[in-house]
Amino acid sequence: MKIRGERECKECGTRWSYYETGSVGCPACGSLRSVGVDERTEHTDLRVSFDLTPVRNAIDEADTDDLAERAGERCREYVRRRGFVNAGTLRDLDDTYLAAAELLHVADIVGREIRLEDREELYFLALLRDADQGERPPVEDVPSTLRAARGLAYADAVREYRRDVRTWAEDRDLTAGERQALETLGEHVKRIRMLDGDVEPRTAERLVEATRDLANGLRGDEFAFSQAQERLDALE
Repeated sequence: MKIRGERECKECGTRWSYYETGSVGCPACGSLRSVGVDERTEHTDLRVSFDLTPVRNAIDEADTDDLAERAGERCREYVRRRGFVNAGTLRDLDDTYLAAAELLHVADIVGREIRLEDREELYFLALLRDADQGERPPVEDVPSTLRAARGLAYADAVREYRRDVRTWAEDRDLTAGERQALETLGEHVKRIRMLDGDVEPRTAERLVEATRDLANGLRGDEFAFSQAQERLDALE
């Protein structure tokens, strides 16, 4: 949505940036009466923290399925509120978002499984340890029983990112090639989601790489755009 991000309080005259605070409340007096003083710009990225520390602190006292439920709740809230257009600027599809999306799907599986294999539990704990720091386990560490969770998480993440890219691009004149690349990306996302994410982890990673190259290409990097086209054509 397009909003006026620079606000001025009607009560005390304080000016602040909604883009920085994520709140319409005046930081000086708390009043909710304010007016926008700038042009409307696209903004989908709400301010939200992602901290798994309270869940990690409960590792010694909570069962794994309880940890999974708590982690899933935090990941769900974070992913739900996150966007990728900030004050009219297209952000990257970042590793923290991807890790949160994957942990959300893995936690759902872990919470439903009656008996976990050691490798599955260790993978869940690795995500829990590092996801809020933007670190993801490498593709070779993904257990075969959890590869669908990574595939579906990344497909969902790219779907949401692509949606924001299209919103961001509404005020821009995309070339036929750029529009086609966005359509091709959407087709790959649809295919992986129809498979419930059950693809090789490397394929899911290539989808993310193609998405990032495409975003850079749409922002003016011609080499990145060419590379995105090659990656999209090479996706299985």
